[in-house]
Amino acid sequence: MALPSSCRLFSQTACSHVLRQGRRRCWLPGLSPCRTHTMYRGISLISPVGHSQGRTSFRLCTSARRADERSGTTRATRSRCVALWSAVAFSLFGSMDKRTEEQKTEDEIVLLLRKAKYNMMLGELDAANSFLHKALGLAHQSQNKDAILYAYSLMANLAFVQGQLDNAEKLFKAAMSFMLSGGTPEDDNAIIEMSLKLASIYASQNKNELAEHGFQFCTESLEAKIEKHQALPAYAVSEDERKNTRLLLGLSLDTRARYLTAARRFTAACRDYHRALIICQEEQGEAHPQTLVLMSDLATVLDLQGKHEEALAHVHRAVTLSQVAGHPDQHVLLGNMAGILMHKGAFEEALKLYEEALALARAAGDEEAVQQLEEGLQELDRRCREERRSSSRDPPTEH
Repeated sequence: MALPSSCRLFSQTACSHVLRQGRRRCWLPGLSPCRTHTMYRGISLISPVGHSQGRTSFRLCTSARRADERSGTTRATRSRCVALWSAVAFSLFGSMDKRTEEQKTEDEIVLLLRKAKYNMMLGELDAANSFLHKALGLAHQSQNKDAILYAYSLMANLAFVQGQLDNAEKLFKAAMSFMLSGGTPEDDNAIIEMSLKLASIYASQNKNELAEHGFQFCTESLEAKIEKHQALPAYAVSEDERKNTRLLLGLSLDTRARYLTAARRFTAACRDYHRALIICQEEQGEAHPQTLVLMSDLATVLDLQGKHEEALAHVHRAVTLSQVAGHPDQHVLLGNMAGILMHKGAFEEALKLYEEALALARAAGDEEAVQQLEEGLQELDRRCREERRSSSRDPPTEH
């Protein structure tokens, strides 16, 4: 089994955790299916739009209403009382709101964007989309460039997650055009990250020439940028900028490696996975969840090439580190290791790991992994029966 994912977290500081990416399977011939590893990614294109100023909120006190009820005040009298209190409250508190119309509009945009992000986290994507369209309309009316860009970026990511690839492509291009026309350089990390998502869209649509051109642009631009950083004195580039650029290169290599794997170009995929793994180990640490994912993905491609021993070494390392760190997806890594052992012909060891992984998956309530591990066990049983039939047909060796 492999551990692919549509868009996985490399950088924690570069990306705001606004959006949960959907799960995506990569079915590879000859391998048992596995659960994809889901991570969070957002795209940090701009600073959040200005914060709303402090405002006074109020609600009517109920004590007057209760006193009226106790004294037999009529419904009409209570209504007039409420209206009076509302008028007084408005005159007292409304007059304290000294914001300009521009500030009020900006505050409304901020509120709509917050509602959109909240609905994204809840998985209410249609509601999130509605809030984003309202925010974008207000941003255009007020010519708030930061808000326009921020809304476009969130809408593009939302369409990407929903599988609306044509719409996502248009929105990413609109955001990039907006940024470039405003003077953002082509090698800005946000531009490259959106270019990477466009390349992924083209790969999904089998527009291979566009996909490969996009992947090449991302990797070459980042490599050149990293070389520039290395030539500059340490104080000239912030540590965050340096780290985020390297992590974005790792993500680009990882994404291209999955594309190459799907195209069965395993040698090139191994090369990209290996480079991505080194970057992640250096920047995130060997026990980081993303490092373990990359170890497992590299093992998968090596296994597809028939390099079972080398694949086993990588996935065994990932399993060991996950157990030490208490990784919540140990059962996924154990299932991957079981699959490689099965392909190697070590059926008894594979059976033990499959059963251990299945028990952990059930304890974790991971129904998707349970289903896929059960399918792996069925494949293992089929191979065992085939081997027994083959052995029974072989004539005994004469001495």
